Amino acid sequence: MGPLQELTLVTYSAQETGELGEALGALTLPGDLLLLSGDLGAGKTCLVQGIARGLGVKTVVRSPTFVFATEHMGRLPLYHVDLYRVDDPREADGLGLDDYIEGDGVCAVEWAERAVDLFPADHLLIALAHVGPDDRSLRLIPSGRRYVELLNGLKERIAAGRPASPDA
Repeated sequence: MGPLQELTLVTYSAQETGELGEALGALTLPGDLLLLSGDLGAGKTCLVQGIARGLGVKTVVRSPTFVFATEHMGRLPLYHVDLYRVDDPREADGLGLDDYIEGDGVCAVEWAERAVDLFPADHLLIALAHVGPDDRSLRLIPSGRRYVELLNGLKERIAAGRPASPDA
């Protein structure tokens, strides 16, 4: 079997979306870039909250819509960026995104589709969509070898019934 090209998962509650994020966060490495896209209410922030738990972040994680970015400390820093208020990619270019993307932590960007040309070619794109009142489809598309490895690790963790803790 060749490398995993993409993975589509369905979660049936906010809790499951968070658990998937937690599993993903447990597998992340310094410098990982997670690009999230989807409509309002699709579960982007819920997923990032789970990623934060997987990184061991103890602080409350909220969408940084009005401040652009927040940093949370865990086993690695989590740089949580929100581009919702960006109308033109040139606006995002002046916000110091490089500091987060090239940082020593994990960078999770909500509304990444608003500035897609500003991101490195290597990243994990996570497209979230409503498929029911509480159900979400998450399409994970890796770009670059590191993100294929990340996705394969996530798939193995899910198959083994160990969605969250790396020690489980």
